[in-house]
Amino acid sequence: MIINTKEKILENAEALFNKYGVRSVSMDDIARELSISKKTIYQFFKDKDELVTLITKGHIDRERATMAEIKNTTSNAVEELFNLSHCIREHIKEINPSMLFDIQKFHPNAWALWLEYKSVFIKNTILDVIAKGKSEGYFRQKLDAEIISTFRVESIELSFDDKIFPRDKFEFTDVQMALFDHFVHGLMTVKGQELYNSLIDAKSYESN
Repeated sequence: MIINTKEKILENAEALFNKYGVRSVSMDDIARELSISKKTIYQFFKDKDELVTLITKGHIDRERATMAEIKNTTSNAVEELFNLSHCIREHIKEINPSMLFDIQKFHPNAWALWLEYKSVFIKNTILDVIAKGKSEGYFRQKLDAEIISTFRVESIELSFDDKIFPRDKFEFTDVQMALFDHFVHGLMTVKGQELYNSLIDAKSYESN
């Protein structure tokens, strides 16, 4: 029962943060959403910062598991990127763009987790897939993997910046996918592009 209560708090708080942003949601809001007292929340979490940090860690752990599964169940680098594209598209539908900004500004512990995940895990994943794609002949041999992987991890964060992509002008999903597509197509040889297009066509056929 205790574990279930803690998990429900984490789950509902994350849903509220995704919908409204972190700063806009108070502990009172979370308690009200769950029909429990704020005191009950503080039995499990020292403060809002700890709650945000644990939610961030949980989100990152799920992302790691998803990316590992994609890597282990695809036969080549192009298919891996294609499946990652679909995964990204689904995940960003649930994210409030202001959430990352709020974490950066107000929750340094959670932000440190995000930076480590971005600069180490995501970057190493990209470096691995680039090396794999080169060996398969799908990616251009002269690519500088270090530069391209750095560009990719920084573009993820860039898409959340309201000063660069204001929400009244750009759809967050469109920005994310445009940057990802630019990254993907910049990697590929003609052989890789043909395979990628065939995967897109197959996916479109399945959807009809």
